[in-house]
Amino acid sequence: MFKNKYGYFTKDFREFVITNPKTPRPWFNYMWNDEYAGLISHTGGGFSFLISPRDNRLTRMRYNCLPWDRPGRYVIIKDKDTKEFWSLSWAPTIDRSYDKYECHHGQGYTKIITEINGIRGEITYFVPRDVNAEIWRVKLTNLKRKVRNLEIYSFTELLMGNALNDLINQPNDKHFTEIYFDKKNSALVATRRYWVLNRRVSVAQPNLDWKYRLIFTTTLPVSGFDSSLDAFIGRWRSEANPEAIEKSKMNNTEITAGDPVAALQSKIKLKPNEEIDFAIIMGVAPKSEDPFEHLNIRQLKKLNVIDEKFNQLKNYWDEYLAAIKVNTPEQKFNLMLNVWNPYQAAVTFDMARNAGYYHGGLLFGTGMRDQFQDILGMVITHPERVRKRILQALRFQFKDGSTLHNFFKLTDWGEKTNHSDTPLWIPFGIVEYLNETGDFSILDEVVPYYDEGEATAYQHMVNAIDYCISQTTSRGLPKIMNGDWNDTLDKVGPEGKGETIWGAFFLAYVIKKTFELLEHRNDKNTIERWKKVYENIGKVVNEIAWDGEWYIRAFKDNGEPIGTKKAEQGKIFINSQSWAIISGLAPKDRADLCIQSVKKHLLRENGIQIVAPAYRKVEEDVGLISRCVPGKKENGAIFNHASSWFVLAAILNGDVELAYDVYMRMNPLNSARRIDRYEVEPYVYAEYVTSPEHETEGQASHSWLTGTAVWMLRIGLDHILGFKTSLKGITIDPHIPSHWKEFTAERKFRGKTIRLHVVNPDGRTSGYRKIMVNHEVVEDNFIDVSKYPNHIIDVWMMM
Repeated sequence: MFKNKYGYFTKDFREFVITNPKTPRPWFNYMWNDEYAGLISHTGGGFSFLISPRDNRLTRMRYNCLPWDRPGRYVIIKDKDTKEFWSLSWAPTIDRSYDKYECHHGQGYTKIITEINGIRGEITYFVPRDVNAEIWRVKLTNLKRKVRNLEIYSFTELLMGNALNDLINQPNDKHFTEIYFDKKNSALVATRRYWVLNRRVSVAQPNLDWKYRLIFTTTLPVSGFDSSLDAFIGRWRSEANPEAIEKSKMNNTEITAGDPVAALQSKIKLKPNEEIDFAIIMGVAPKSEDPFEHLNIRQLKKLNVIDEKFNQLKNYWDEYLAAIKVNTPEQKFNLMLNVWNPYQAAVTFDMARNAGYYHGGLLFGTGMRDQFQDILGMVITHPERVRKRILQALRFQFKDGSTLHNFFKLTDWGEKTNHSDTPLWIPFGIVEYLNETGDFSILDEVVPYYDEGEATAYQHMVNAIDYCISQTTSRGLPKIMNGDWNDTLDKVGPEGKGETIWGAFFLAYVIKKTFELLEHRNDKNTIERWKKVYENIGKVVNEIAWDGEWYIRAFKDNGEPIGTKKAEQGKIFINSQSWAIISGLAPKDRADLCIQSVKKHLLRENGIQIVAPAYRKVEEDVGLISRCVPGKKENGAIFNHASSWFVLAAILNGDVELAYDVYMRMNPLNSARRIDRYEVEPYVYAEYVTSPEHETEGQASHSWLTGTAVWMLRIGLDHILGFKTSLKGITIDPHIPSHWKEFTAERKFRGKTIRLHVVNPDGRTSGYRKIMVNHEVVEDNFIDVSKYPNHIIDVWMMM
């Protein structure tokens, strides 16, 4: 289904099957549990880590490598009689002539099938839900009518520790690795004697021990091993032609220094049409414990146990995806909402903007802004995880209400960058959690501040907004400081005078979003204070920020506007228009003009351009945006996160057909129509698509880890299908294209399943004429689910 030249979706949408390995770029997937995680490309490339991809990397990624998914997790088969050898995952032996190749990317696993030289290979990579290990489950079949004498080589390049230190100080860092072969368990055991856990790049020597042991083993008998990368690969070679494989002779190296590899050799004999099943296991255990006992390796080596672990993984994802079920006239919409959009949202929840091939895992860590948006997907299915995440994240707020901008797990170190919007995502996320769960008890949880003292989660939330209110100019507009959501507007307000108009709309929106909660808490004083702020922002922005056809983006320190029709470049920014509407501060006539201006100046084939025209001259008092290449990233790309906000704004303004049009333009299946130009995975959202302002128009980048995922999920679910949650319950309010004559959808909500059936005989885009709940006519489209004792709530609506 929905086939392109490189692959297709299965009929149930659950897998994307790649049939041509020569994709424009490596196409990735994730496999992970609460602590252990790995990226896996369609050719077996990728790296693994425990908890932190910077500070606790397990296997190596070679930055700026070509191909750039090297090295990886490889199983190479060698025919002992012909001396030919090949990889079960195509790479790294990409010059071989394969008779068949398929890669099946599913939820939490990747399966690669190859046929070459009369051997069918099937390798499935996955991470069990309950074990800090990864498993490579292999099946080999002899397709020829003769006995095959085969050698099996499994290997991966290790790192163990600080990936940044490995990158910049590898010649010294490799002096602390230690690997030996445990004969009793037929396993390599690896560790290191020194762990660089500095909070930032430093020559400081913390003198810490890496507190883990890594094991690498197989269910087959082991005939040889290597732990020295140099010995296994040989001189002037690569993982595509290791000397040990060419010579069929492992060196049995056990190292106390040097570049580490985990490599095992086994030997098997296959009769005609015979199959063999085996597995390779790599796991991590605390150094204070026996790793084999901790990981229960004796049990884990049993293939039936491995298969049970895989079934548990699939059951987990079945349950996760069962929370949302959609059946509309648009199959591409269904595919994303049913499977790949919620799956990507789960990835972003656990990986943030940290562990990916575009983000590298070295620089940014986990962002506060991202944390409180990424909960939007997981809160539907695992509210207890979101509750824990919110309380953990509040630890990175200061007593005055400000926050770190980002932080690193394990060290808890982060940077305070003074981005003007960052604290506001705290109340945003808390209210969204409450809207989904009604769990008000979280508000009374006491959480320490990053600097000193402690307070309830509710007070943390209040302090965040009060801090942002305190950081306003004499006109009552937020200072932009070192940037807002658009990080590249970083030189607009270095003197503390520059103002962010988008930030003003966002502050007003967040204040408005909290009113229902404040009323529930009977916090009349805060309501009164914040209402004055909200009203003043609305008054001021409409007096000074309206440019005739759209709202400007910001004011510099010297008072000059950014995002005005008088400018040569950067005339109109999308976010000011979207959030003027989302905040409720734009009068209807101006909201309509904002929509018209976006259609005229920013609407593109793949979505909405973030700013136009792009900056082609550097403006020192604007910032990095003007140094970015025109048409990419924040300087004029179709930035999907911002595009999604425009979809929401258009729906709120009543422009439903336009909203749906843009929503579907952004759908990866449509955005990736020119796949060789688009390049990245066609099954998940990318951060941006290059606009016509650059010669590579249509090229996408930074896939997987983007806020686009949760916003497109919730806009599709909440606003198009119409499941709008609030503190008191849920409102059914669809906004659909007129050609949808009927659809069904269901979602979990507070322990209930709401099954919605909408008929639209007259082709309306919003509103309703009749609604029934559990077969009884009701007058209101608001549902208090606590009043319905049954688990299933059936809703029928005629628009």
